[in-house]
Amino acid sequence: MAISRRGVDETLDGDTVIEQGDMLWTDFGITYLRLNTDTQQNAYVLRDGETQAPKGLRDGLAASNLVQDALTSSFKTGDSGNVILTRARDKAIAQGLEPSIYSHPIGYHGHGAGTAIGFWDDQTPGPRGEYIVHPNTAWSIELSATAPVPEWSNQRVSFKTEEDAFFDGNIVQYIDGRQKEFYLIGNGLGGINGGSGRQP
Repeated sequence: MAISRRGVDETLDGDTVIEQGDMLWTDFGITYLRLNTDTQQNAYVLRDGETQAPKGLRDGLAASNLVQDALTSSFKTGDSGNVILTRARDKAIAQGLEPSIYSHPIGYHGHGAGTAIGFWDDQTPGPRGEYIVHPNTAWSIELSATAPVPEWSNQRVSFKTEEDAFFDGNIVQYIDGRQKEFYLIGNGLGGINGGSGRQP
């Protein structure tokens, strides 16, 4: 887990105490019947009096959703991961987004056999992205969008998302929906509860 906090440029982790107003990110997966998931989710800890995350954070998560759309609409049977990466980045950048795409197949391993579509530390075509995409394959749509948050003095924040999906050869569909809203922690009155942010 990592914490993004107003006034702190780098993410926090380890034994950092979570505070109201923090954006939380976690990367996790499970193995069941020899198959694996690989997902990332985001939450926000409400400040007293708040009922939702600040608009700048919500806009940042929405920007990550738009990068997801740019990527999933770029899948094409027979194209290489490198071709799909370039196509998706071009679409996202044309919308004024700042994308970073690093998606991969899943299956018997969290990072399954098949072509890579970008890497978190390298957004250029590379040898691991030369293999072609096949139909009837499962993917972790893993990426981020970086955006300034006005409520945090335009601090730049990376909004990381990862959702499992299936490519049938024509379209990519999320297996269990995707996150479009923050999970909310607390009720804005000092109490603790939570809300779901997953949508189809």
